[in-house]
Amino acid sequence: MAQLIDGKLISTQIKDELKAEVADLKAKGITPCLAVIQVGSDPASCVYVNNKKKACAYIGIESLSYELDEQISQEELLTIIDELNHNEMVNGILVQLPLPKHIDENTVIHSIAPEKDVDGFHPETVGNMCIGSKGFLPCTPAGVIQLLKRSNIEIEGKECVVIGRSNIVGKPMAMLLLRENGTVTITHSRTKDLKEITKRADILVAAIGKPKFVTAEYVKEGAVVIDIGIHRNENNKLCGDVDFDDVIGKVSAITPVPGGVGPMTIAMLMNNCVETVRQ
Repeated sequence: MAQLIDGKLISTQIKDELKAEVADLKAKGITPCLAVIQVGSDPASCVYVNNKKKACAYIGIESLSYELDEQISQEELLTIIDELNHNEMVNGILVQLPLPKHIDENTVIHSIAPEKDVDGFHPETVGNMCIGSKGFLPCTPAGVIQLLKRSNIEIEGKECVVIGRSNIVGKPMAMLLLRENGTVTITHSRTKDLKEITKRADILVAAIGKPKFVTAEYVKEGAVVIDIGIHRNENNKLCGDVDFDDVIGKVSAITPVPGGVGPMTIAMLMNNCVETVRQ
């Protein structure tokens, strides 16, 4: 019987640990503060931002909310970020993506001070991750590592295959598996004989952005499968990049969608916020 890796349970454990840590910090007069910037009113972004605010309230992190008009100029947005960079009361800055087309996301990401970059997207933050220096880790890949560790799934020495090479998930996921001493292969849309490569994986991470792409023929018997995708199927039900029903009989452990990786992203964002004030 395959082990279901319960992201809801594990993310709650992490948030409860952080809540206790923040209570101790507050007793010493230290309160972490996160500034959340949302441009426009994209429905999905509204849900994500609301979930982040709820998590802050639960853990005891102060949150400042900037809900900006979709028509705001790039210069005005950069001015707000610059003010927050210099505001000593603000420990973390998060700009909810995607941004409207007239604003360049890279310019905005690069404008956030690396020491306040709780999303882990700034090039300096990414560089620190790559060379193993101290710094924030990107939330979703860091969440996957915690799911594996807290489910007692060993990474060291295992053949790990990541499907997808995005800057936000695929590439950092590979780097973090490597940091845990996994033997890592990154595959992508130009990979030849994809099934032959994925079938070698002890740990298979799907971050390809295609619903139910990974079927049983991509998976080795007894593999651990981590599904980072999230989509709505033809019946408006949530599903991932993995065809769960097709692979469940073959795997030793798997993350469901929903309730797998998703809740971990916010838990690790909260961890990064607390990291800004850890002594």
